[in-house]
Amino acid sequence: MPPYKETILVVEDEDIARKNLEYILKKEGYEVISVESGVKALELLESRTFDLVITDLKMEKVDGMGVLEKSKELQPFTEVIMITGYATVDSAVEAMKEGAYHYIAKPYKLDEVRRISREALIKRRLRLENLELRSFLKRFQQVPFIVGRSKEIKSIMKTIRQIAPSDTNVLILGESGTGKELVAKAIHNLSPRFEKKFIAFNCGSFTEELMANELFGHEKGAFTGATQVKPGLLEVAQGGTVFLDEIGDMPLAMQVKLLRVIQEKEFLRVGGVKPIPVDVRFIAATHRDLKDDVEKGLFRQDLYYRLNVITINLPPLASRTDDIPLLVHHFLSQKSQAMKKDIHEVEREAMDLLCQYSWPGNVRELE
Repeated sequence: MPPYKETILVVEDEDIARKNLEYILKKEGYEVISVESGVKALELLESRTFDLVITDLKMEKVDGMGVLEKSKELQPFTEVIMITGYATVDSAVEAMKEGAYHYIAKPYKLDEVRRISREALIKRRLRLENLELRSFLKRFQQVPFIVGRSKEIKSIMKTIRQIAPSDTNVLILGESGTGKELVAKAIHNLSPRFEKKFIAFNCGSFTEELMANELFGHEKGAFTGATQVKPGLLEVAQGGTVFLDEIGDMPLAMQVKLLRVIQEKEFLRVGGVKPIPVDVRFIAATHRDLKDDVEKGLFRQDLYYRLNVITINLPPLASRTDDIPLLVHHFLSQKSQAMKKDIHEVEREAMDLLCQYSWPGNVRELE
């Protein structure tokens, strides 16, 4: 038995049979809730979770098949056992085809009830454990590998782990090539949104009109050549994370539109009149001094505060030279595999020169 009490819903319209089942299962250590009708069972399935449902097949208004169908719809990992008279065994077999775990024919033996209930709950536990393991492995495999053992990188990794589970906006600051997108991906992949899309968008690569079209999409006929509706990146990323790289280069007029999206959690397609709800987490990045830009009127103060809920400062590579040997070997291994070369070492003199270089292009230049 697991450390917590598993909960069983018993649905049986015969009073004596229902009380007997409840008594037997409680003695086995389960929490048992019993009802006398399928109608009440459906109400309970709507309001709470069960590990196992044991239901009579033949009942008025809502029968066992109705309970099975609703259970699989609302709680797909909850196992269902059918109780049936000999005359309805064929129907019980049909129920198993529809997803029931097993059936128990009346008159049933107590040991049979205990055994089948125990086996059904073991199956549920294993399914949930496998699901959790697959989810964990998927997340582990998707977390970007941030190389480094310097105190700066250790501190950044600690911050990533702390903020990833929340839904707050993040601003990543750092010179070009320091790994801002890698950090954004790590936050996304360690967050509850990891199964949804991570969309990266460079704000310095588009005019205001093209930027609006890319982020918000457009309606059919919005402009010449718009022959069909085009969803924007915000729609594509629904439920996921949008990474706005070089946010400091975003035009002021576009900053107003982005601010509205963050505040109202909705946007209009280009040429559209119907607001489209959006649920995404925003992570922004820039190499610019946004505080200075705000003072100079180049960046909106209200947008700055909306984005700058949590700040991560990425140090230049020259300030964490202890990480250079690790990064060199990491990239060397990657390139050797890609080019099918057997190169694993760097001469001492070469490594010394690499560590002494200033790396104006940071990690990207080293790679």
